[in-house]
Amino acid sequence: MEKRDRPLWNRLYETAEAQLGYLTTAQAAEAGYSPQLLTKYLKNGRIARVRRGIYRLTHFPPSDDEGLVVVWLWSDRAGVFSHETALALYQLSDVLPARAHMTLPASWASRHLQPPPSAMLAFADVEDADWRWVGAVPVTTPERTVLDCARDAVSPDLVLQAIDEGLQRGLFTESMIQPARESLGEFGFWAP
Repeated sequence: MEKRDRPLWNRLYETAEAQLGYLTTAQAAEAGYSPQLLTKYLKNGRIARVRRGIYRLTHFPPSDDEGLVVVWLWSDRAGVFSHETALALYQLSDVLPARAHMTLPASWASRHLQPPPSAMLAFADVEDADWRWVGAVPVTTPERTVLDCARDAVSPDLVLQAIDEGLQRGLFTESMIQPARESLGEFGFWAP
């Protein structure tokens, strides 16, 4: 029988590997790493603190989506990337979001949150069928992304570009995104 309090580097590494080299204090504890041992690893440079409760293995190769992983871990892995961030991850438009757009469960709306400066939050329940993994992070599906963008007044040009691109690539059908076209119409924008 394996002793639970013994640190298991392989388990810690596997957790971090799936998250582009990042992990939380809670995940480290699950692998047997006490706060004291994390402090030792901080001092000897094996890990680095990114923000409160989030660490990075220092020798892990860098990645383009690291910032998204940090925001996702900050959300206690409850958030799903959405809106302009999802458009960019799916390469559905020319959008270049300045901040990471994340949808958190509706029940979180009443919490006094201090999100990372790089994050913009929305609150809604995202059903399992409405998200998927894109790399190391959860992202709303292409059709949900287009609908969210249309409903939340993202630039209609970007939404129409996303609709055209998604239809061309077969990511969704016309009937799936009809509600997005209707939402654009509610804002006074004609969506052919």
